[in-house]
Amino acid sequence: MEEIQSQSDNYRSSSSSASSPATRVPSSNFYYLRKPGSLRNPISFEDSPEWEESEIDVQVEEVVDSINVATTSVSPALSKLNSGSLPSIQIPETSAIVRKIAGASVVWRDLTVTIKGKRVYSDKVVKSSNGYALPGTLTVIMGPAKSGKSTLLRAIAGKLHGSAKMYGDVFVNGAKTPLPYGSYGYVERETTLIGSLTVREMLYYAALLQLPGFFSQKKSFVEDAILAMSLGDYVNKLIGGHCYMKGLASGERRRVSIARELVMRPHILFLDEPLYHLDSVSALLMMVTLKRLASSGCTLIFTMYQSSTEVFGLFDRICLLSNGNTLFFGETLACLQHFSNAGFPCPIMQSPSDHFLRAINTDFDRIIAMCKNWQDDNGDFSSVNMDTAVAIRTLESTYKSSSDATAVESMILRLTEKEGPSLKSKGKASIATEIAILTWRSLLIMSREWKYFWLRLVIYVLLSLSIGTAFSNLGHSLSSVVVRVAAIFVFVSFTSLLSIAGLPAHIKEIKIYRQEESNQHVGALVFLLGNFLSSIPFLFLISITSSLIFYFLVGLRDEFSLLMYFVLNIFMCLLVNEGLMLVVASVWQEIFWSTLTLVFIHVMMMLAAGYFRIRDALPRPVWTYPFSCVAFHTYSIQGLLENEYIGTSFAVGQVRTISGAQALQSAYNISSSYKAKWDNLLVLFIMVVAYRIILFILLYFGINKNMAFRRFYGCNRNTTSAR
Repeated sequence: MEEIQSQSDNYRSSSSSASSPATRVPSSNFYYLRKPGSLRNPISFEDSPEWEESEIDVQVEEVVDSINVATTSVSPALSKLNSGSLPSIQIPETSAIVRKIAGASVVWRDLTVTIKGKRVYSDKVVKSSNGYALPGTLTVIMGPAKSGKSTLLRAIAGKLHGSAKMYGDVFVNGAKTPLPYGSYGYVERETTLIGSLTVREMLYYAALLQLPGFFSQKKSFVEDAILAMSLGDYVNKLIGGHCYMKGLASGERRRVSIARELVMRPHILFLDEPLYHLDSVSALLMMVTLKRLASSGCTLIFTMYQSSTEVFGLFDRICLLSNGNTLFFGETLACLQHFSNAGFPCPIMQSPSDHFLRAINTDFDRIIAMCKNWQDDNGDFSSVNMDTAVAIRTLESTYKSSSDATAVESMILRLTEKEGPSLKSKGKASIATEIAILTWRSLLIMSREWKYFWLRLVIYVLLSLSIGTAFSNLGHSLSSVVVRVAAIFVFVSFTSLLSIAGLPAHIKEIKIYRQEESNQHVGALVFLLGNFLSSIPFLFLISITSSLIFYFLVGLRDEFSLLMYFVLNIFMCLLVNEGLMLVVASVWQEIFWSTLTLVFIHVMMMLAAGYFRIRDALPRPVWTYPFSCVAFHTYSIQGLLENEYIGTSFAVGQVRTISGAQALQSAYNISSSYKAKWDNLLVLFIMVVAYRIILFILLYFGINKNMAFRRFYGCNRNTTSAR
């Protein structure tokens, strides 16, 4: 304690250059961008709006009261800000109709989260955290990097990863029950949006996938979400833009991500770093929008690393974390008083959030070590001359013995002593509807994404022209057999290899699916069928275009049935390759390693396909089993050669003829049966199904893992109260 007291005294003296005792802000006059008297007494869920969804529209002023400047100036710097000499954001004084939302109270008590190490759950990321969030309020979880902010948010929302384990209780309206579908929304720090859709289309498809009922009702939900997030000026703009128009800025993209969850009209909204990568103006606009959303009754809980003074003034409550420890929870005004009581008052010219992070971020110790021998014009670096470990211990011990901690405990007891109305699931669209909507959305994306389809079509046409002209005018003599086999091998192999050009689009699809699945919007089967059905017309168009060019330039047999088999074979080959790419993309979800893996697989399949060396002559370990057996090149080339040469004969001299199968014996192994080509086509079809099944298992494994944790999470809530 003597060490803590000495460090506190040192900090008080070192901060005197920035804030002397004579000019230090009194506890009753802490400056915030909030009207005097806006602090209200704690409320329970009984004080929230009506629990049933209200159909009455209420007028909400777009000018948020919380950003009005206090009338009492406490320093010259604040006087300048109050007088308007510093830049500030002017919110237009217009009114908008915002639908009333029934919020819900959220309480977490003795919440501890451990991360699984090599053998056991040892690393405590969050340690015995207590807090609550009330309807119509903004509750922020703030702290330095790796302090446990996102983990705490995930634990409260019931979305922890499988490697994490939670202890403690989470109450919603006083009950320890998991959050039902549609009652909450969760927005990740980094979200993936579909750039080829407009804002309105993005939200419409989200509503169609998430909500049951008629389209007219869903349309009203979408319009309410657009209004709530102030996206009216961007509704018809492409999210990703195109070659002649820029897409949405990062601030608008974040608001679209939030609006996508708002179409469900959730009672609780969880946001992980909503100001991530936003400039000061966009950040303030985002927070004003969220403040207006909270004023409609929704409960908002979000994480934040740092904020400006204007943004900080919009918060209702703050949970301050450092290394998993809760250093403070309570009203934002009381947080400054807490730091002052602990001996770390906020300097006048410094933002409160900057001051908090300066005191509890251990990374500043390295800066002190680097700068301890340096001096500036005013002397040494006294403003950073503080041991953060001592500051953290001081703040933690001060908070535990303060009236703020006692008030939090009493409020938690009040909110949990009686159960309020339970939140109900809002239902989902049927599986058939989800498949139809996802298929149509994928078709729209493919038709607009030139990199996804149109560029591939151009590449395939150029490839077919190149191979066709290189192997043109082969004739039908016995001497042309070997060259024709080479032409078919090159066409099949290079056509499959160039399909990797569509890999970035597949990875983006997988990321969008993972994001939608995490919020239970779509399932693995819906995504699988929607993606498969939407890819069929585009792949068939590629198949028939490239096949026709190659078929007639090379001069294959001029029969319609043989041409249709050739097109169908290439089509199946492309379907198999699409399934293979989706499997690899779902495993890696990263372009570099996915591309490297696919190139390696294709090269190994080409080597084992039977062209460079006849299959019967290949070494049985590895090359025949498994590479030659699982290589779709083998069955595609074999079927095309059987389609071309079964039923044909070649003259050897003047009196002797040999069949097409015999002519190919030295070049490629094929069967002499007329049904053999259909057997090879059947094998390709089985591969199409097999790769889709593997993809379903990979996707469902992730879902099952998350669902297993959700079940554990719900059970753990009911069993840990006795601890």
